[in-house]
Amino acid sequence: MEYFIKLIKKKHGKDISKDNKALGKLRREAERAKRALSSQHQVRVEIESLFDGVDFSKPPTRAHFEELNNDLFRKTMTPVKKAMEDAGLAKNQIDEIVLVGGSTRIPKVELLLKDYFDGKEPSKGVNPDEAVAFGATVQGGILSGEGGDETKDILLLDHLH
Repeated sequence: MEYFIKLIKKKHGKDISKDNKALGKLRREAERAKRALSSQHQVRVEIESLFDGVDFSKPPTRAHFEELNNDLFRKTMTPVKKAMEDAGLAKNQIDEIVLVGGSTRIPKVELLLKDYFDGKEPSKGVNPDEAVAFGATVQGGILSGEGGDETKDILLLDHLH
């Protein structure tokens, strides 16, 4: 979003950061592009009449997306390192790496994890959406007090980015 806003300001001399309608359109298209760049190397971001009748078009590449977000991607490793430290485990004691959640589909995030775990590939055997739904179900049972004996000793943590 920030990149596109700066690009628009430079190209058209207009700061759309206060235009909620334009920002909404841009946010939807940027999110679509982010998802597409997880499986494609380039996408086209196109928004007709983004502001003042001006159309916006840009073909970002995965490499550029990764460059723009490199600091954010590297921050994803902080909770991983903290979890390993808290658990008192060494990397070689990890049998399987399971990724869940939307951002874990980003190839750069997978690569950082693979590098951290000395080349171990993340498991593709778990559906990330089902895992999130299962975790939400367990959390619902815990919070409502209706989980019974199955959930009484479970502590489910959620890390928001």
